[in-house]
Amino acid sequence: MTTIDVDEDEHAPWTVLRVRGELDLVTSPLIRRRVHDAVAGGRHDLVIDLSAVRFCDSSGVGVLIASRRLLRSCGGRLRLILPADAEDRDGGHVGRVLSALGVRRLFDVYEDVPGALAEVTGVPRRTAP
Repeated sequence: MTTIDVDEDEHAPWTVLRVRGELDLVTSPLIRRRVHDAVAGGRHDLVIDLSAVRFCDSSGVGVLIASRRLLRSCGGRLRLILPADAEDRDGGHVGRVLSALGVRRLFDVYEDVPGALAEVTGVPRRTAP
């Protein structure tokens, strides 16, 4: 059975969506809805933490691309968390999928939430594509 959990935190001006589970055809509408709800609520700067996503298919990639497009259309920003470790410099499963499809370069990718939020304190930290 496909499952996904999403927690939401506010770190003004950023909203952080922490996603856990599988991002696929069944679960991607939930992520799409959460992003749309944030935008409808006036929150246009989102961090989507994908560090606990163990599987992502093309539907998941599609919702990430659509989220980027939506946020850009309203002057917002989207940052993804794809942690890298010594064995996997691509950012885990999701990072490998994004790289294989040639779309990773579309996203601002960070290794952790504090790094993605660092701009708020004036110290931007971005991982290399």
